[in-house]
Formats: sequence, structure tokens, C-alpha cells
Amino acid sequence: MKKVVKFGGSSLSGAEQFKKVKEIIELDKDRRYVVPSAPGKRNSKDSKVTDLLYKAYGEASEDKDFSETFAEIETRYNEIIKGLGLKVSLDDEFRKIRDDFKKKTGEDYAASRGEYLNGILLADYLGYAFVDSKEVIFFKEDGNFDSAKTYEVLHDRLEGIERAVIPGFYGSYPDGSIKTFSRGGSDITGSIVARSVKADVYENWTDVSGFFVADPRIITDPENIEMITYSELRELAYMGASVLHEDAIFPVRREGIPINIRNTNKPEDKGSWIVQSTGQKSKFIITGIAGKKGFCSVNIEKDKMNSEVGFGRRVLQAFEDNEISFEHMPSGIDTMTIIVHQDEFIEKEQRVVSEINRLTHPDSIDIESDLALIAVVGRGMKAAKGTSGRIFSALAHANVNVKMIDQGSSELNIIIGVKNEDFENAIRAIYNIFVLAQL
Repeated sequence: MKKVVKFGGSSLSGAEQFKKVKEIIELDKDRRYVVPSAPGKRNSKDSKVTDLLYKAYGEASEDKDFSETFAEIETRYNEIIKGLGLKVSLDDEFRKIRDDFKKKTGEDYAASRGEYLNGILLADYLGYAFVDSKEVIFFKEDGNFDSAKTYEVLHDRLEGIERAVIPGFYGSYPDGSIKTFSRGGSDITGSIVARSVKADVYENWTDVSGFFVADPRIITDPENIEMITYSELRELAYMGASVLHEDAIFPVRREGIPINIRNTNKPEDKGSWIVQSTGQKSKFIITGIAGKKGFCSVNIEKDKMNSEVGFGRRVLQAFEDNEISFEHMPSGIDTMTIIVHQDEFIEKEQRVVSEINRLTHPDSIDIESDLALIAVVGRGMKAAKGTSGRIFSALAHANVNVKMIDQGSSELNIIIGVKNEDFENAIRAIYNIFVLAQL
């Protein structure tokens, strides 16, 4: 077998964590390609190295003295070197980075150096080859990921290397300058490497033992999700579940490569499996619950709107013209509701309302703010009778008023809209009826 393993910032925050990572890798000879993040926090009062790099570069770009902040970065890496007894020195790298900061080489370059330096140390510690992501992961001039070039170059480069460390989070533009993915982008790098080498498994090691059915900040000790499909994960990630960067799914999805989310501090836990499809039934009818606050609804009413050709298009044009994307669009015979992010909409509210009036001449427009959306997701819901009824019953018993409900044709998820203040109670009520009641 061939496995790609990615380790997050908490997994590589210090020398002791490096030792755990090495033990994990050496336990399985199939773990051949390693993607590291930059050192994360060692404790709640600590700083992530990436944040320190952003801070140092910000000071440098304003022609301020950044030596104190940069010294903190150097100390973090030198402590790792000392703690592991490595003979490697990063002094030349530090010197070059300082010079590049003074030249104002770019924020992406600054942010990427955390993974770059950690990659050098991890490769030396493991005795693996170091492959700079700048040389094998590419972006187009417009900033979009260049998949065709990346997969070809990365495959050819790694084909002749038995074991390698490839830093996460960054690649390069056609001119060779550094471009990063969004925060958490090391997950994407791991997925890209997995696809390029046609891995059997992509292991993503972090500080939790996989996905939970619900947010542990809301539900005490929630149940673990043993297996989840790519489609289910997409729905949950979009609505706020954040163990894995949602874009990390796409590179491996086409190849059908499963992802295993594992806990570096509890390697004995099996974690969660993310798969293309499965015949295994979920432990519960639902797979997971996730949600976000901060939405508002724009409800348009007009008699016989369903017979008016182009009505929906004209309504959405008002949002498009004001550069506002919509989340959901439940509708009835004479009503149409557009759900949007409140912070995007509020400043343009009256412009949108005026344009809707001009384009569609509705009977009324009603706006409701401070809404939360909750996604109840599960492949098992399709075959289960009365799922929506059980949700409504649970919410009614919790005195939660449902403002909206929307279900996709795949029957994979049900979206419920509630007031912001009812968000946590709603999630507890849904969790209790579908999970606790079945234990």
C-alpha cells in the first residue's frame, strides 16, 4: 500500500510532538509521503508560527523593526532542533527570510515559510527527502490552482522518491513567486499529493479523533462519526464543520481515495473515514448536524408569480447586480424566499429591495434578520420515514420556532432556519432525538 500522511500544526508544535509523529510514521511502512503544517500552539497562551510570520512581515512592510518578532520565530525552530538533537541549522534560511522580508517579497511568501522550515526539520528528523512545494505545486497567473501541471510534475518528481516530505499550504505562480492556499490549506496539499502518487489512503492527523455528530462546544461528549461520504462531508463542512478544509475533498474524490482523520495524541483511535460511497449503514439515521448564525431572509410575495416567466431570474438579478450570493431559495406558489449572509446584505439592503421592486413589482417584501441555519445531514435519511416530522417534534418540545425548512432533491440533507438565540437549543434538541434516544 501507499499512504500520504498530513500532520497539522498542533501535531508539530514542538519537539515532543515531532517524536509522536515519527513514532506514528514508523509504525506503518506504507506511510511514505508526509505533508507538514507550520508549528501550531503548544498551549492556549502560545502563538502559531504562521501568525508570528504574518506579524513580522506586517512590521517589515511598514518599515518597522521586526527583529523581536522574528527572534521569537527563530527560537521556536531552534527549540525543536535542540529537543530532537538534530545537527541541521536553519541560520542560512533565517537570514534569507529576513532579507526577503526587508525586500517586501509578499505576504504569501511570509506565511509559507512556517511550513517550509518545518518541512526541512521533519525531513531531516525522519531521514526522508525534502521536496519544496514551490517546485511541484503550481498556480495560474489568475491565482487559480493549476491542476494539470501540478499532477504531472508532482507525479514525475515523486515517482523516483521512495519517501519524502512535501510542505503544505503553498505553491508557486508561473513567475516562481509564492502563492498560498487559504488558511488550513495544508489539508489541500495532502490531498493533491495523495492524488498525484495514486495513494491507497490519505491520512490526516490532527488533534481530534475524527468528526463528531455535532459540535462539542454545544453537545457534551458527542458521538464520533465512524464513516462519512464525501457528499455528506461537503454539506457539513459548508455549514461550519471544520476538522478538514472543505476543498481538500476534491483532489481525492475523483480517484476514490479514502481519507482517514486521526488523532496524533491518541493514535490508537480509529478516527473517521471519509469515503466516496459505502454500503455500511450509519449508526444513527443522521450522520451529522452543523450550522451557522448570521443570516437573513428576504421574502417576496406576489400573486401568480409561478406563472410569470423569468420572475425568479429577475429577483436573483437584483442580488447579482449588488454582488451578493445567496445560500438557499425555498419557494411556494406565490412566495419566494432568498436566504443571504446578513453581513454581506445589510449595507446593500435598500438597493436590493428597490431593484426587486423595479424588476418584479411584488405585492410585498419582508426582511427578517438574525437567523441561523442548521443542516441535518445523513445518507440514512433517504430510507427513513418521518425524519422531518421528528425534527419538527423535537424543536417544538424545545420551544424553538422554525422559520424555514429546505430539503435538497438528493434527500441527503435538511436545512432548518431558526432565530440566532435558538441555535444551540435547536442543535441539542435534534441531537437528543436522533442520537441520545437511540443509544
